[in-house]
Amino acid sequence: MLDLLAYDFIQRSLLAAALVGALCSTIGVFVVLRGLAFMGAGTAHAAFAGVALGYLMGWPPLLMAILFGLATVWITGWVEEKGRMKLDVSIGILYTATMALAILFIGLMKTYNAEVYGYLFGNVLAVTSEELRTIAGLSIVVIGAIVLFSKELYFIAFDQEMAEASGVPARRIFFLLLTLVALTVVISLKTVGAILVFAMILIPASTAYQLTHSLSTLTWYSVLIGITCSVGGVLISSYWDIPSGPAIELLATLFFFIAVLLSPKRQRRTLASS
Repeated sequence: MLDLLAYDFIQRSLLAAALVGALCSTIGVFVVLRGLAFMGAGTAHAAFAGVALGYLMGWPPLLMAILFGLATVWITGWVEEKGRMKLDVSIGILYTATMALAILFIGLMKTYNAEVYGYLFGNVLAVTSEELRTIAGLSIVVIGAIVLFSKELYFIAFDQEMAEASGVPARRIFFLLLTLVALTVVISLKTVGAILVFAMILIPASTAYQLTHSLSTLTWYSVLIGITCSVGGVLISSYWDIPSGPAIELLATLFFFIAVLLSPKRQRRTLASS
């Protein structure tokens, strides 16, 4: 196992996995508290449609992924704000529409493109130095915004109407949260893939939620679990020669069920019922 660490591509993949794990698990806390679990899935497929269009037209795939992801979350947020449709319904519609676009763009390609499918299924071992710099740069932007507006983000995650009544610009903070979710998804595409990225946002935070009642502890637990699962999944993937995305997600799922079994909340409920 230690011999693997001598390779540059392993070092890059571990660093990319740690960054993505920390980022997904941080934004995942707000996603879980706000009830935006399905948003990650819809945004991931929208971003993948952008990647497919980028490769089809010869445009920068990452830029197209960002544009598609942001457009999706902003349209979804606007529709909910106007009260014209429930959030989960609008996400479901855009989820299927963008996935249909992705399939259409892939079908229009004259030749098979393995790089496109790398974004769909994830391949952290193939992360290049340039992609790692991009991941690091966008991660700094997202984490910086979370730190800067943490109080407001926590407030709207619990009760957006109360936040608005208290003078917090809840509408703008909500759209900021949607923007951060979209950027997180785009950053994570190459690591865990469009199919599994929303699970990486959801599972670490949900696991941490089983273990604590403290908001700050919840965030730190989520980040620790996210980094551990991401780095551990890469090492497992390298050692046993299996796909990295599924290795990361399955390890995170294992952690979740262990947390459910050991959860202090579950034990208190058991004692109360007895």
